[in-house]
Amino acid sequence: MTPDPIFTPLAFRSLTVKNRVFRSSISGRFDNEDGSLTQTRINWECRFAKGGVGAIISSYVPVRMDGRIIAGYATIHRDDFIPLWRKLGEAVRSFDCRFILQLSHSGRQMDLPGVHNQHRPTPAPTSAKEPLHGFLCRAMGTAEIEGMIADFARGAWRAREAGLDGVELHAANGYLFTQFLSSAINDRTDLYGGSLANRARFLLDVIRAIRSACGRDFHLQVKLSAVDHNDFLVPWTAKGNTLADTIEVARWCESVGADAIHVSSGSAFPHPLNPPGPMPLEVLAVTYDAMVSAGLHGFRNLAVFRSPLLRPLFRFLWDRKRRGRPIEGVGIDEARAITQAVGIPVISTGGYQTASVVRGGIASGAFDGVAIARPLIANPDLPKQWASGRDLPEIPCTYCNKCLANAPKNPLGCYEQARFPDREAMLAAITAIYRARPELRAPAADEV
Repeated sequence: MTPDPIFTPLAFRSLTVKNRVFRSSISGRFDNEDGSLTQTRINWECRFAKGGVGAIISSYVPVRMDGRIIAGYATIHRDDFIPLWRKLGEAVRSFDCRFILQLSHSGRQMDLPGVHNQHRPTPAPTSAKEPLHGFLCRAMGTAEIEGMIADFARGAWRAREAGLDGVELHAANGYLFTQFLSSAINDRTDLYGGSLANRARFLLDVIRAIRSACGRDFHLQVKLSAVDHNDFLVPWTAKGNTLADTIEVARWCESVGADAIHVSSGSAFPHPLNPPGPMPLEVLAVTYDAMVSAGLHGFRNLAVFRSPLLRPLFRFLWDRKRRGRPIEGVGIDEARAITQAVGIPVISTGGYQTASVVRGGIASGAFDGVAIARPLIANPDLPKQWASGRDLPEIPCTYCNKCLANAPKNPLGCYEQARFPDREAMLAAITAIYRARPELRAPAADEV
């Protein structure tokens, strides 16, 4: 009997994953204000490990507090957090699942700054504010960039010390690495701007620094946006990096020590092609007010989301980039082009939830594995359903993006009520991960 390609191991240079299904980087505000992780996060990650994925790519994990996108996300900016990440890794591996920590920094794309970053322009390659929300930033000097490189290397060292299975650099979807890479965002004239080689210097220097700090045997992968599509809302802005640019960057990443490339799309998050699908403005009309104070355009955006007259304009601009494209496998062609150009495994993200689509992509050489977010939020046991013979899960994800639109204010989970018997069942599923059952104790004198 021919083995199912979905459930054959995927061997990287120094890491083997039991199957070809990765939980992509998703998270809610599960953690503490200081960046320390909680039992809720452990419960969240174990939900997917138990469901059968081969590896979990953590949510966005900042290497510095000034790089958070949302307060309440765990960080890796302190050595004393190493034991916490160790406990999480051990919990995930108890389900025969690997855990890869995604090292990140927001740059100018900071959604909910929290008390640490409120009213502080974030360090970035540019001083030009982020165009959709109006987040403020400031261009870093060379010495500060060098310090940032060291912070990423230290974050990777902490992940290794915690016994985690590897790290991923989040060089996609509009965050700090993307801002350096993108010809539409990076306006520098020094060694970190101008040519593609200069724009890639920061990312490549971070890879080199991590290899120096952690050695060659610690798994390191890079998530890249295949195409920027930077003009998705404002047609007259520069389009940004092309697929040819990203292929070149992927080759450079491989040459300096990357073990895999994770292919996404877009110069921002969210983006019409990441995650693909409609944007539920009726939900944003209720939740976006949490972001109003974070950027200069917050009130304008909230007015658009709440206005029945202006919503069609936003929907037109949002939909024009994804018109004619599928939701499932939206980036498969770009992944195939990168797979053909590099000699390391390629992971593709893009709404995968049909087993035959994934099998076909692996068999055709488009990618070596898939990273999944929304369909796993809807069905955490999706791999087990595929293994049982189902092509689609019994109750599929509808790609409504209500999970994303609820995230600024509400717990992360599936908010498509039609998928549940009633609203109470939906809420029970969303809040199940908060069953922490801690033992209460008096704090020690040095803890208060």
